[in-house]
Amino acid sequence: MGFTIGGTRIRDMRSGWTGFTGFTAFTASRRRAARSAECTAAAEYTGLWGWDVVPGTRASAGECSCGDSACAAPGAHPLGFAPVVPAGAPLDVVAQTWSRFPGAALMLPVGRAFDVLEVAEQAGRRALVRLERMGLPVGPVCVTPTGRVRFFVAPGAAAELPRLLYRMGWEDADLDLRCLGPGAYVTAPPSDLAGLGPVRWLRAPSLDAPHAPPQARLLLGTLAYICHRA
Repeated sequence: MGFTIGGTRIRDMRSGWTGFTGFTAFTASRRRAARSAECTAAAEYTGLWGWDVVPGTRASAGECSCGDSACAAPGAHPLGFAPVVPAGAPLDVVAQTWSRFPGAALMLPVGRAFDVLEVAEQAGRRALVRLERMGLPVGPVCVTPTGRVRFFVAPGAAAELPRLLYRMGWEDADLDLRCLGPGAYVTAPPSDLAGLGPVRWLRAPSLDAPHAPPQARLLLGTLAYICHRA
């Protein structure tokens, strides 16, 4: 089965997105193969899921590629001089941008197509299993090398979170749960986060799932309960 992004046909999406037509130059070496994987992912994010993507920094030995020795978030923020690759950008635009910033991480702006509910990894994995067993709608979910699980939910969740927790009776609970909204960025798979390792999907975006992420209220009760138990 094939799909088209910006006029370029993509085959075998579910097996890893390795079939870009005319994209063999990125696979000539290990370095180019790594660039291909991230350029392919960026094209998927913009073309299929309607997400903006921004080239981000990398970190090595605690030093950020932005060059600021006092950087507050080494390897975990967008490059200040890099353009946003907008949702719907064709493949040639994505490839051109990433060729200008070799090795850049994939950063997704939060608050546009989605907000993010973030919990500790153990609680997040348990909650994901329970949510799927309950048959509740669950959007993309990723895990970071820092031990956090991130649930992609509909935009507006960050602003609504205090009210939702109050209505559910969790406003005074000591929960290791936070919501990222407008102005935040998250590192997206398969990019490395802060030099600690790659971000990975626990539940990748899928054409079999609804295109829009679920409302936070549908997940929040289960997440809050499991975080409280943890």
